[in-house]
Amino acid sequence: MVVNSGSTVGSGPATPAKLRAVIKQHWGFNELRPLQAAAMQTFLAGRDSLLVLPTGGGKSLCYQAPAVLRGDTTVVISPLIALMKDQVDGLRACGVPAVQINSSQSPDELRAAERSIADGKIRLVFASPERMATSSFRALLKQINVQRFAIDEAHCISHWGHDFRPDYRQLGDLKRLFPQASIHAFTATATEPVRADIAAQLGLQNPEILVGYFDRPNLTYTVEPRSDQYTQILEVLKRHRGEAGIIYCIRRKDVEELTDWLKQRRIKALPYHAGMDQADRVASQDQFMQEKCQVVVATVAFGMGINRSNIRFVLHTGMPKSIEHYQQETGRAGRDGLEAECVLLYSGADTATWQYIIEKSIADSEAEVDPEYLESARRHLADMENFCRPVKCRHRSLVEYFGQTYDADNCGACDLCLGNNERVPESTTIAQKILSCVYRVHENFGVTHVTAVLRGANLAAIRERGHNELSTYGILKAHSQRELTDWISQLIGQGLLTQTTSEFRVLKLNPASWAVMRGQLQVTLHQTVAAGTGNQADSSRPRTRRSSEAASASWEGVDRELFEHLTAVRLQQAELRRVPPYLVFNDATLRELARVRPASVESLASIYGVGESKLRDFGPAFLAALDEHCRARQLTRDQPAALKSSSGPASPASISGTKATAYSLFRQGATIEKVMKQTDRARATVLQYLCSFLLEEPQSSVQKWVAEDTCRRVTKVAETIGTETLRPIFEALDGAVTYDDIKIVVAHLRSSQ
Repeated sequence: MVVNSGSTVGSGPATPAKLRAVIKQHWGFNELRPLQAAAMQTFLAGRDSLLVLPTGGGKSLCYQAPAVLRGDTTVVISPLIALMKDQVDGLRACGVPAVQINSSQSPDELRAAERSIADGKIRLVFASPERMATSSFRALLKQINVQRFAIDEAHCISHWGHDFRPDYRQLGDLKRLFPQASIHAFTATATEPVRADIAAQLGLQNPEILVGYFDRPNLTYTVEPRSDQYTQILEVLKRHRGEAGIIYCIRRKDVEELTDWLKQRRIKALPYHAGMDQADRVASQDQFMQEKCQVVVATVAFGMGINRSNIRFVLHTGMPKSIEHYQQETGRAGRDGLEAECVLLYSGADTATWQYIIEKSIADSEAEVDPEYLESARRHLADMENFCRPVKCRHRSLVEYFGQTYDADNCGACDLCLGNNERVPESTTIAQKILSCVYRVHENFGVTHVTAVLRGANLAAIRERGHNELSTYGILKAHSQRELTDWISQLIGQGLLTQTTSEFRVLKLNPASWAVMRGQLQVTLHQTVAAGTGNQADSSRPRTRRSSEAASASWEGVDRELFEHLTAVRLQQAELRRVPPYLVFNDATLRELARVRPASVESLASIYGVGESKLRDFGPAFLAALDEHCRARQLTRDQPAALKSSSGPASPASISGTKATAYSLFRQGATIEKVMKQTDRARATVLQYLCSFLLEEPQSSVQKWVAEDTCRRVTKVAETIGTETLRPIFEALDGAVTYDDIKIVVAHLRSSQ
């Protein structure tokens, strides 16, 4: 029996220093992102774990780096062949021995891969759940005494997960078949019930459950009422001309029609849905991954396994069926940490469409209807509808859905916080009229009928019931059906009106409804702002949009012409090696190269994402391109602005505008109050700036902002219970120390760690 042993960074116990050395050597990162260090230590210690990190949070590195450091073989169970191939190609580009075992390989390829596994040459083996079920593969893994299993996309195993995969259920046998091995589950989205179910299904023993912060600050979220859909789609495409994006449709028919419509306008777009031939689906995916096509129009069948890091927009032409789906699908944008836009075109009819699809799939399966499943599906739809309503910050809504808190007053990265919506005049009066109409139709009808009555529609269904005689008939006829539907949706989202989850979706009054009608409660409704006006947006007119801080700052100091030139070099290098371009360098690395303009191998090695293998393989080509560009334009080299270590690109807003002013003041020892006055920002925002400042520019002390005694007390508690979350520290101190002070001290401690 062959037992793998050894390490790439010397003998002895796995220390954080050795782990960081491995990461710098192979991936070119000097620092880790939140929770990565804890997840890696759990992996190295052989303790079962479940890690939940949003897409782009660096989950893969949490099992890849420890596998290299240990020097033995880790098995990664992955749902899709494309995902396996992508990860294997990426690891090999970083100098890490990895193989995949799946049905796409020839017998000779499989035998060669199995020999290299048996010889102990491979650090990471990627396999499907179906492959894990075969006795021959299990025997091979027993032969090499596998000690670690990583299960990617682990939400697929859950009864309650939003993407249930029956094949994943077999993985519950791993603990019985490999009792000596630890199991590590990884997923991007899982609420607390789903996390508990994953752990139970896999039989995890006393697992370490690590849940990252769900916010993706580099993403800008926008929800628009769907009116002139194709015009709205073109607006998004114009904003992202030449950039990669995914357009999601609910139905296959919509995918095909939209793809044809875009092609007629000379926009190269490829379709993807489950009804296509497998060869056509693979061709669409490959062209998108190889950057030969920038836009894919797809159903939810497209996405899992798409690791292209420079997707700059995700556009939903209809509402997803759950917030979990939305988080997964929008999470495919901006994986490189740079700015990206997520636009959702929403209509109340989307809920009915999804209900029909869900019920039809149950009927077609001829399986016994599970009432609990149906209720869960309806609840997910209702949660998604609430998100679509312009009631509160989109970032806050997503974070709070997953059971976490969002402290900022203004995210600066959604339609509501960027001011792309405005208050509707006489909101309370309009709300009273709507609620009164619901009352006068005896709370027996849905949105369509109520809006028809309010607009004074001449319909038989209204006349037959005598609703044309009601005092509310035609009372809001000056407003469109879309406006009224949107406002009713907002009232529901604010809890001022109730909508049943039954088939007919009837509107019902509640105590808050009566408080509004009696004038005891004021209402605020919102509408989209049109370009150059303060009125409801006309779909025929282009909308002005304020950019998020991430979007405006991420290009600061970047030579755009040089960036485009380096992009062409990247494509050339990728074609030579037959790998996707982003596996050469991602956009964050190229922007850093175009900002710094390194002049030597040494300065090139300091750039984020440039490890030893990539420096050796791609360094000469990129240095030559830099030399040519800078010499022709007489540009200086080795600019200091971005020559710094990082686990990712600089925080997009970290070096520009208001934040830069705050940083300058903090360096001078300014108090939070003084920075608030100088920057005209709320305390919560300035506190965020301070915490970011402490992480990016570690200080010897934080006594300028927190009293020395308070700092000592927080530090003592944090050393005992850790710094991953603030609430346990707050409770351990009996609430005697404010969250603001705890945040500052914790940021200081994390920077020193």
